[in-house]
Order: sequence, then structure tokens, then C-alpha cells
Amino acid sequence: MANSFSIFLFVALLCVSAARTKPQSIGNVDGGICKSLVETQGYPCQEHKVTTEDGYILGLQRIPAGKSAGNETATKLPVLLHHGILMDASAWLLNSPDKALAFILADNGFDVWLANSRGTVSSRGHKTLTPLYPAYWDWSWDQLAAYDLPALFAYVNNQTGQKLHYVGHSLGTLTPLAAFSQGKLVNMLRSAALLAPIAYLGQMRSPFARTAVDAFLAQVQQILQYICARPGSGCSNYLTATTGPNCCLGSSSINLFLQHTPQSTSTKNAMHLFQMVTKGNIAMYDYVFPAINIQHYNQPTPPVYNMENIPKDVPLFLSYGGRDPLSNVLDVKYLLDNLRDHDKDKLVAQYTAEYAHMDFLMAESANQVVYAPLLDFFKLH
Repeated sequence: MANSFSIFLFVALLCVSAARTKPQSIGNVDGGICKSLVETQGYPCQEHKVTTEDGYILGLQRIPAGKSAGNETATKLPVLLHHGILMDASAWLLNSPDKALAFILADNGFDVWLANSRGTVSSRGHKTLTPLYPAYWDWSWDQLAAYDLPALFAYVNNQTGQKLHYVGHSLGTLTPLAAFSQGKLVNMLRSAALLAPIAYLGQMRSPFARTAVDAFLAQVQQILQYICARPGSGCSNYLTATTGPNCCLGSSSINLFLQHTPQSTSTKNAMHLFQMVTKGNIAMYDYVFPAINIQHYNQPTPPVYNMENIPKDVPLFLSYGGRDPLSNVLDVKYLLDNLRDHDKDKLVAQYTAEYAHMDFLMAESANQVVYAPLLDFFKLH
């Protein structure tokens, strides 16, 4: 029941965030992420803009050097970090420099780039639309995989002249897996590290969770009132309720996290994730009616992203936790089973029994438990 309730609460919070279409103050818009979270720690930082093929203008931050290193980036390998749903690039900056991955990578000689998904505060631009128009929000993670990631990869590749390493968390792992399965991005990639990876969500399925999925659109406010009234699971404790019993979060990182979340996403994106929960597969967005699916896909059902099609020589580092209700252990093992023919020297799967979903970003111990092996993996590739 604990897992089901975590999903139930996550659904409600996701829906509230998806319903937001007006600009917010979340995320320290004044001065941007560079001034509010990076330069304050003594690191150089640049704000960049990237335009996708479908017209979205994405914010992209660059930390070109470590605190004590020079600003020369010609010999540095680029690494692109991508956050999960309801978050933005601040996800990688929530701990002190010796414990936050973005700073650790910069101090280890990498040229660090921080992505922000469309719809977040840093990525509210569009060539013709504003967030006040429903058409602005007509996208799901299909478009993040098809447009956002290719634009970001190409921009970093063009700016640096080098192939890049990639690190994703949560939804930031689903989108590259989908792209890799279609043969995309791999020509610009050195390796990919996937933290709390999400591909299959079938183990989230339960009668309780399915009821929440069916009810959420019409009853978001009622759901939130119900959640906040439950003994021992008030709104202030939603981080644990939605992402599991994280073992190792410090109070300062939690406070900073709460200042920057939830970021907005689209209702269509939320629905797409819920389709994955109820169907247990990885497919493109289902328009439900066969005739509409045919209009979009030339077939009555959405095309499936086949994880077995991921090129076998793509270096992959997967790190998952035993207490994570979102990146469920059984779902991750199903993904690994789909990768069973992957080149053995190109696939590392790391399991940490005590970690839940946010530990991979915010745990006091993540620098040793996850990031040190991740750095070793990058150095091999």
C-alpha cells in the first residue's frame, strides 16, 4: 500500500504542476540559475539558449571550469546533465560543491552543461507561442526525445567540437533511452549515465494507482485535499511520500529543493506517463481512438520504443535503488533483461539497496556511492 500511495500522491502533484501555464517565480528567475546557484559558489557560468526544430527556446547553463581551474575548455570533455520531471537544472546544484554532481564534474575537468526541459522557468520561450496558449503545452516526452535532446546534443557538440557524455535522472533517462532505441544521438555520444532510470513503469500498477490515474483530471483539488488530510502524510512531507524513503538527504538540500520545485510540465506529458503505468510498456503517446492514432502514426496503435534496438556498443551506466517507488527494481531489471545482449564491457548496472529516487541527486553520500563510480566509467570512455 505504501508504494501505491506514493504513486497516488505523485499523480496529484504532477497534475497540479501540469495545469500551470502562467509564469512562476519558482526557480529564481531574476538573474537565472547561473547567478543564483552557480556563481554564488565561486564557479564560472554562462547562460545559453537553444531553439528546437519545433520552435521551443530552451535555457542551457554552462559551467566551463572548476572553481580553481582556468576557463580554458578546448581540451575538456563536455557532459550534458538532464533533470527529471517537475524539476529543472537546479536539480544538480542542490548540495554543497563537494557533493553536487555538476560541481564535482567541473572540478574533475569536465565542461558541464545543464539542460532545462521545455515548460520550466528557464525554458519558457517559443518562436511563435507563449505559455498562455494551449498549443504551447501540446507535447509529451515523445517531443522531449524527438526535439529537445537532439537540439541540446547538437548545440553542445557544435560549441565544443566534441562528442559528449550524458547524465540523466528519472525522466531524463527515459527520453535518451527512447532516442537511442531509434538510433538517434549516438553519433554525438561518448557514454550515458542513467540515475534512477525509468523505462518500464509496469510495477507501479495496482488497483489503487489505476483509480488515481482515472480520477485525477476531474478531481485534482479533491485529491490534494484528501492527501493533505491523511495522518502522517501531510503536504509538507510530499518529497518522501512521492519519491520514497530517501536515506541520506540533508535539511539544507531539501529546503533548496522546495524552493525550485515543482516546475511545470504539460498535462499531455503527465497522461503519457500514466499510460506507461497502466499499460506497462514504452510506446508513443496514445490518442486512444484508432483513427486519430492512424493520423499521427499511420497505424491504429502507438509505435513502441524497443529497448533491444539500442546499439549494443553504446556505453551505459545504470544506477538504481532498492527503496525507489518510481524507478522500481523489477522494472529496472526488466530493462536490463532487454539489454542482455549489450556489449558486456559497455554496460554497468549499480544497485544501492538503501537509496530511493532523490538520493541519486541529493544524498550526502552520493558523491562516494554513485558519482565516484560514474566518474570512473566516464574516464573509461
